[in-house]
Amino acid sequence: MEAKSSSSWSFNLSGTSLLVLLSIVLGGGGIAFDWTAHRLPWQARSLTLPLWVCAVVTAAVGYWVVPLLVRLKTGQVIRDDGPQAHLKKAGTPTMGGVFFIPVAVLAAAILSGFAADAIAVGGITLGYGFIGWIDDWQILRRKSNKGISPRMKLALQIGFGALFCLWLWSRSGNITTIALPFGFAIPLGFLFYALALFVLLAESNATNLTDGVDGLAGGTVAIAFLGLGAIVAPTSAELMIFSACMSGSCLGFLVHNRNPAKVFMGDTGSLALGGALAGVALQTNTLWSLFILSGIFFIESLSVIAQVSYYKATKGSDGVGKRLFKMAPIHHHLELSGWSELQVVAVFYGISGMLVLLCWAIDSI
Repeated sequence: MEAKSSSSWSFNLSGTSLLVLLSIVLGGGGIAFDWTAHRLPWQARSLTLPLWVCAVVTAAVGYWVVPLLVRLKTGQVIRDDGPQAHLKKAGTPTMGGVFFIPVAVLAAAILSGFAADAIAVGGITLGYGFIGWIDDWQILRRKSNKGISPRMKLALQIGFGALFCLWLWSRSGNITTIALPFGFAIPLGFLFYALALFVLLAESNATNLTDGVDGLAGGTVAIAFLGLGAIVAPTSAELMIFSACMSGSCLGFLVHNRNPAKVFMGDTGSLALGGALAGVALQTNTLWSLFILSGIFFIESLSVIAQVSYYKATKGSDGVGKRLFKMAPIHHHLELSGWSELQVVAVFYGISGMLVLLCWAIDSI
């Protein structure tokens, strides 16, 4: 009965219709943000042109890379304890991050005139993407859901994160004072770098957890990057360009990742996206904006933390505990509650869009 009522508001959703709608929203949003900031949308230093350049290039490159990934037998190993509907996705190529992440980083470097800030955030993006690639490769090599050990992954994330923090420390400016809405600020001093490392780890793992449904992570991150680009534009045109390139590459990736997906981004893509979002926010002192824009990723992470904590707290003598959700992250709970993948994606896209508007409104005050 629950599943039947859920289908009544599906409005004939399809992966293609969601992609078209997202393209219109991102394209229109880019033009609107450029127009309000008195930027010409066909210039390199805008949101619109970098977005569409990367979207078109990524989509085109994907038509070559995706068949290559199939020939290389990079088929995804599906977890047995996940939603049963996902078992049919077994064999879909993964590691899609190997083509859409480099397109964005390279385009951002070129369009920004190889600006140091764009190169630095591109470096942490590729670094976290490399960690994801190692994890994806180990999963494929072992033909199981287990990649590199959690300790090894954490150590690598801390290592690349520490290098990025070293770059932040080398910059001039009062970067250690966190700007908050309505003119408030928190001076952290050297503690800022501990916070920066935490943000890098938390954001990359959050986007990684969100990547569990066709088109979900790619679309929500594309929306978040457009909003972040608009927020940072007045203080850093270079990172505005980088954000627009990342948003466009995610959009181009969705040409191949929309439901039903022909390729998954894998940890190669999802870890890189989180690292990129955190890197831009840390360099531009917009952590509060990142927190709002990452609302979906935060809820996904929180659902996993709550599920694990509650299970451990209620564990009885038989070693079995209770669960808050049918499955975590929360998008799987919604699926098992009768929502279709497309409904989950559509609602999460809508929430992400509203968070961008909220962030923009607060920033404009």
